[in-house]
Amino acid sequence: MSQALRILTVTLNPAFDLVGRVPRIEIGEVNTVETLGLYPAGKGINVAKVLADLDVDLSVSGFLGKDNQGDFVQLFEQNKLDDQFQRIDGKTRINVKITETENDVTDLNFLGFNVSEQDWQTFVDHSQQWHTQFDLVAVCGSLPRGISAEQFADWLKSLKNQGLKVVLDSSNAALTAGLKASPWLVKPNHRELETWIGRKLNSIDEIIDAAKELQAQDIENVIISMGAEGSIWLSKDAILQAQPPRCENVVSTVGAGDSMVAGLIYGLTKGFEQAHTLAFASATSALAVSQSNVGVSDKAQLETILQQVKISQL
Repeated sequence: MSQALRILTVTLNPAFDLVGRVPRIEIGEVNTVETLGLYPAGKGINVAKVLADLDVDLSVSGFLGKDNQGDFVQLFEQNKLDDQFQRIDGKTRINVKITETENDVTDLNFLGFNVSEQDWQTFVDHSQQWHTQFDLVAVCGSLPRGISAEQFADWLKSLKNQGLKVVLDSSNAALTAGLKASPWLVKPNHRELETWIGRKLNSIDEIIDAAKELQAQDIENVIISMGAEGSIWLSKDAILQAQPPRCENVVSTVGAGDSMVAGLIYGLTKGFEQAHTLAFASATSALAVSQSNVGVSDKAQLETILQQVKISQL
């Protein structure tokens, strides 16, 4: 690839992530939680932070509540992110994410602002010119109140119709609706794939079969992340599996999936081969679980992990 892709990440429903750690959550009891930090976040913003740490120039868009945008603005300035967020009335929400010793993460996602019809129409109208600015648009995270799954799917189709490469990383209603728009790349995790297919997937073969059904929806690239078990990438050329090294010191798994999406986009923009791109994305995700905040804090450590990722063709 002679020219780097022009990249935009979209976060329609951002949040402040209040991240903590506890040995075990006791339901109905008082739990003392070790606070790891309060971070301006949201899946697309997390992807952008990782890419910025990898020295990629990119833009960010979506909705931000006017009433508490200061920390987000500061983050965008610190990371040299081109801020194209649309400000709307209200406050951006807070999500509480607690990692337990066994690496289970419990998310308490609060409801945030409500996007009015006029807000949404303004956003959609603006996005119709994105093909003049960008090549790849990564749409990440959940839908805020006020945007229906049908509206979301129609909007994704409008992006695809502009010739944009659309990367979708979402879950629940947003994922189900978004898949109908046949994005260029999707990255559900094992559990999200089970929800979409409507049954338990108990082996690699079953996961691959379900991913093939997803790929048959006219989706060029399907990547299934499976936590410590690694990931599988089905493209039109190959089915590859990545196995990252086991992390001995898991601090928080928050943002591991977002880091993987960032690693994939980085590989694509650098013109890496599929195997190298998957290995790099796996290493970026593996690095994420060893730190409390999202980003690439140590490029040397990332390179060390990359050397230990095993890639096999299935």
